[in-house]
Amino acid sequence: MHSSAIFLIEFGAIILGLGLLGRFAGRFQFSPIPLYLLAGLAFGEGGLLPLGTSEEFVAIGAEIGVILLLLMLGLEYTATDLVSNLKTQYPAGLVDAALNALPGAAMALLLGWGPVAAVVLAGVTWISSSGVIAKVLGDLGRLGNRETPVILSILVLEDLSMAVYLPIITALLAGAGLAAGSATLAIALGVAGLVLVVAVRYGRHISRFVSSDDPEKLLLVVLGLTLLVAGVAQQLQVSAAVGAFLVGIALSGEVAEGAHGLLSPLRDLFAAVFFVFFGLHTDPASIPPVLLPALALALVTAGTKITTGYWAAKRAGISAKGRWRAGGTLVARGEFSIVIAGLAVTSGIEPRLGPLATAYVLILVIVGPLTARFTEPIATRLTARRHHRPTAAGTETPQDRDLVPSPDAPIEK
Repeated sequence: MHSSAIFLIEFGAIILGLGLLGRFAGRFQFSPIPLYLLAGLAFGEGGLLPLGTSEEFVAIGAEIGVILLLLMLGLEYTATDLVSNLKTQYPAGLVDAALNALPGAAMALLLGWGPVAAVVLAGVTWISSSGVIAKVLGDLGRLGNRETPVILSILVLEDLSMAVYLPIITALLAGAGLAAGSATLAIALGVAGLVLVVAVRYGRHISRFVSSDDPEKLLLVVLGLTLLVAGVAQQLQVSAAVGAFLVGIALSGEVAEGAHGLLSPLRDLFAAVFFVFFGLHTDPASIPPVLLPALALALVTAGTKITTGYWAAKRAGISAKGRWRAGGTLVARGEFSIVIAGLAVTSGIEPRLGPLATAYVLILVIVGPLTARFTEPIATRLTARRHHRPTAAGTETPQDRDLVPSPDAPIEK
């Protein structure tokens, strides 16, 4: 009974604190994500007041938060949109992997950690945080922007790549080599492909099965189906986030609209819990010794992510403002980076890898929402100053033309 009371007090204090932090961030019109993370640091390992009985529940809530974030993002797009975007954006996925994985690998080799640690750190710096970015897109009201499908395509390509990367890195860390992990890799690829085919070909049937005029039944069926698919995907070594996202794109029409409205409050609650949980498991004392290399790596890979997003959006015909928004939005790292680093820490290949990865992710998960918001206005202002030229009346500069969509193009927010 005493334990139950302590749990209610701790968890109630967490939720109340998150609400107050969210109101504070809203008053000053910035994302509350950095504040949620700092709150986790304050109440985690080595913090001011470590939590006790509620930590396990917070961990489960954090997993649900990531799943709901990706489900809600998937509800914004149809299966046809997904396939079309993947067909047109796969070169951006290749550029993304090259520009952002190589700095991590190079840092590990420069520090003398060896090739396996280099492969691990490459994954840490490569993968953007789908959870953080989904939350930022919602907070900034950009889910309907023209550059958002480009961002989404890159994130999906990264998440699907994890179905290949995680089994490989697990085999390397175990010292088994690629041959021993081939069976796991084949299963992971097969499951990811099967779920995608089902979502694309049978999405209408799934929507019909889920559809209900009763909001309570619709909420229970959609939430239950999402958690079931995410759990099965996770069990079969495929990302739970990918499974939840594919459930979202499989639903369409009135079902998607109804589910979006019902699940939005749950998403906001559990997403906030996810960011707190991220901070809970970081000891503040482990950050200072690795802060300089982490800062250097964060600076380089923030630039490479902005370059990736800008190039991909330009290739898709997005205007200059949208290109900068796409690049700035992709900067944040998060859940996958921590998962990858956790595998390396468990294997014991390099004791400094864990603190470095944690510091790196903490920097970019705080900086990411800021670059998403401010990269475009800063870049636009600097570009305008550099290219400012007097023009005759009735004429326009090349930059002006680039910012004006064609008559047939949808209005860009």
